Amino acid sequence: MRPSHSSAGLHSPTSASRADWRTIRMLLPYLLEFKGRVILAMVLLVLAKLTSVAVPLVLKDIVDAMAQPKAMLVVPVMLVVGYGLLRLFSTLFGELRDAVFAKVTQRAIRRVAIQVFAHLHNLSLRFHLERQTGGVSRDIERGTRGISFLLTFLLFNILPTLLEIGLVAAILFVKYNPWFAIITFVTLVVYIVFTLFITEWRMVYRRTMNDMDSKANTRAIDSLLNYETVKYFGNEQYEVRRYDEQMSKWEVSAVQNQTSLAALNAGQSTIIAVGITLLMLLAADEVVKGNMTLGDLVLVNVFMIQLYMPLHFLGFVYREIKNALADMERMFTLLNENREVEDAPDARPLGLQAGRVEFRNVAFSYDPDRQILSDVSFEIPPGDTVAVVGASGAGKSTLSRLLFRFYDVASGSIAIDGQDIRSVTQASLRACIGIVPQDTVLFNDSIYYNIAYGRPEATRDEVLQAAQSAHIHAFIESLPQGYNTVVGERGLKLSGGEKQRVAIARAILKRPAILIFDEATSALDSKSEKAIQDELRNVARDRTTLVIAHRLSTVVDAQQILVMDKGRIIERGSHRELLMLQGVYAQMWALQQQEEH
Repeated sequence: MRPSHSSAGLHSPTSASRADWRTIRMLLPYLLEFKGRVILAMVLLVLAKLTSVAVPLVLKDIVDAMAQPKAMLVVPVMLVVGYGLLRLFSTLFGELRDAVFAKVTQRAIRRVAIQVFAHLHNLSLRFHLERQTGGVSRDIERGTRGISFLLTFLLFNILPTLLEIGLVAAILFVKYNPWFAIITFVTLVVYIVFTLFITEWRMVYRRTMNDMDSKANTRAIDSLLNYETVKYFGNEQYEVRRYDEQMSKWEVSAVQNQTSLAALNAGQSTIIAVGITLLMLLAADEVVKGNMTLGDLVLVNVFMIQLYMPLHFLGFVYREIKNALADMERMFTLLNENREVEDAPDARPLGLQAGRVEFRNVAFSYDPDRQILSDVSFEIPPGDTVAVVGASGAGKSTLSRLLFRFYDVASGSIAIDGQDIRSVTQASLRACIGIVPQDTVLFNDSIYYNIAYGRPEATRDEVLQAAQSAHIHAFIESLPQGYNTVVGERGLKLSGGEKQRVAIARAILKRPAILIFDEATSALDSKSEKAIQDELRNVARDRTTLVIAHRLSTVVDAQQILVMDKGRIIERGSHRELLMLQGVYAQMWALQQQEEH
């Protein structure tokens, strides 16, 4: 994901405004979902502004009526009541408008958040290995908040303010000396130009501030997730220093942001003050000449005060809308992040029959300059178990990632029951494969939830049965809260062996046709391993199984064992055949036998 501040520095004003319009356009479909509500909100908006502009006109009539000689005897009651009603309605219409529009705003936030969340789950494993969780979550949080701000303020502050300015200028132009309208317009134009210019200049600071905020947040979350590692090495102060490095950069940007904001506010206030002074001088002169009444003077003054508030607010709103657009642009860049692995346009669901898996001349690399697999070919007949062994980094785990289609092969193909996995839907492919990974990461939820995750619609009895099959039921029952025990962030409250058993239970519950054990018993002690091993054999019976192993004792029963080295298969055969071969496998076996005795 490209950093926001770097793009801010490179953005020309035109490309930035293009990006802003693109962001606004992305929101339009969400607005059109509730056309009726949007139209009603607009009608209420116009009514609120018309009543607001009518208030000073009635106030002028009251002042003029009170200025008459008989005013002491007759208070213009109807005018005063009308004045009160107009004030009430200008607020009431505004509140009704907010109430009507609330559903539009909240639905848009919900839709966009769901879209981004779903898109992130559809992105490739490569993106998620490179991403920084804290920064991404902060981008989504700020982006959804930006939507709320943009919709509310763009429609309910900028539009009505411009409408009010137009109405006031028209009244001043028609009723009084044209100079009133001219001064109002000139003040407005100078104000808007000044605001746009300074706000554009300030956006660089805002973007940098956001970027530093995301980076600091990412660093904090990363450090806290690795709490134990920090403690092992006594690096608390080092982590604080690293966090402070980001926070100090954020502080510089935040100070620049705040200072430039003060300059903007001071400039805006000066422009408004000059405009109002000129108007009041002109109005006072007209009253002295007898061209205007005292009520007219009050009218002009109230109009100016009424315009001053939204005008002053217009600057703030424009700034905040620009900020919201910057926040949303950051979130929408996540939506523009391309999926590396996509379903083919004509992809069909996998037609599963026996569950035969074939790797044909598969080559693959994560980076062009580092080949991981070269010309790998093997077959797992239906219901058979094939084991893959070899040194760390030989490319064993990459086989499972390719079979799950987290990545696509560079050349060659992988097929299930004769169907190239690139020609079927990813959902149907993954539905028929179960995995017990080497490093089991659990959700920060109950043990029951984590086992049931294998098949969320499973009954409670099925979940308990899966736990019994994985030899973890008795352990769970012994806990004070049983199946409702919360496992902690990433399952940290459970031991490695307990987490592994939960993973096995989860895979059993999924009832897949094809099973992958990726170093599935590596976290277990010898006694647990033997118990689990028997269970894995039961689970694997009648299922096509790929076992990726480091400990050779776990694969002696496999129908075929593949020995890998530097991304190639260098030996293949059964345990007995490979020992007779007296090659690499036989050496590994002898070495591990020595270690165990």
